[in-house]
Amino acid sequence: MRRTVIALLTVLLVVVGLGVAAAAIGGESSVTRARLERSLPRTFANVYAQQARMLGHRGVTPASLHARAMCDKHGPDVADVGPGGDWVCLMSWTDPNVPMPTEGYGKFELNVHSNDCYTAGSPTKLTGYLTMTDAKGREVDNPVFEFDGCFDPHGDSSPTGTFFPSVLSVLSTTVEVDPQQHATLQLGCGTGAKGCAGTVTAVAGSTRLGTVPFTLKEESTRTVTFPTPLPPGTKEVTFTVKGTTGVASGSPTTLSLQGR
Repeated sequence: MRRTVIALLTVLLVVVGLGVAAAAIGGESSVTRARLERSLPRTFANVYAQQARMLGHRGVTPASLHARAMCDKHGPDVADVGPGGDWVCLMSWTDPNVPMPTEGYGKFELNVHSNDCYTAGSPTKLTGYLTMTDAKGREVDNPVFEFDGCFDPHGDSSPTGTFFPSVLSVLSTTVEVDPQQHATLQLGCGTGAKGCAGTVTAVAGSTRLGTVPFTLKEESTRTVTFPTPLPPGTKEVTFTVKGTTGVASGSPTTLSLQGR
C-alpha cells in the first residue's frame, strides 16, 4: 500500500512539474501576438501625437494615424507567445509630415515583461533620436524614441489579420568568387509574412552569369552561386533582383570583386 501511494505521488509530481514547465515556456502566458498587435498601435499613436504637438505639426491625432502592427517572437520557428526581449513588431501609420519607406512600415523592437507590460524601441529613421528640437527651439526628450505600454491580460487574443511583407536585402558588400571562378551573392530576408522568393540575375560586362531562383524564410540568409564562370579581368558584377514574395528593390546593384 505504501509503495502504491509513493508511486501515485511520484506520478502526480511529474504531472505538476510538466504543467509548470509548459507555463514557463509561454504555453499559458497572457503575452500573445494578437494582444501586442492591438496594444502597440494604441500606445504608439498616443505618444506619436504628443510628439507631433511638440513639433508643431497640426492635424496629427491618434485616430488620424491609423496605426496597425504585425508582431513576431524570435522568427518563424518560435511560437508567438510569452515574455522576452526578442519580440519584433512591424507597424505602419499615416503622417503627411513623415513619408513611410518603400515597404510601408517601421520596425519596432519590444521587451515584453511577464506583468503584461512592455518597452518598445522605435525606428529612429522614422521617429527620431533620444532628443529632438521642439517648435520653440528647445532641446527636449523625444517621447517616441522609447516608450512603455501595457495590455489587458484577458483582452481579445483572436488574430488581427495584419500582415506585412518581408524585405529582401543584398547583404554582400563585395562579390566573392569560389575556386571555380563562380560569383556568389548573399541575400537576406527580414521580418515579415511569408518570407522572400524570386530570382536574381548577374551580369559581368557583356557576359550573363545566369539567373538563380531563391526562397528564404523570414529572418534568414542565403548565399546564391551563379553557374557561368567570371570572364578574365572582371572587376565588378551587376545584380538584378526580382521578387515574387516579399519586397525587393527593382534597382540593379553593382558590386566590385573582393580584393580587386
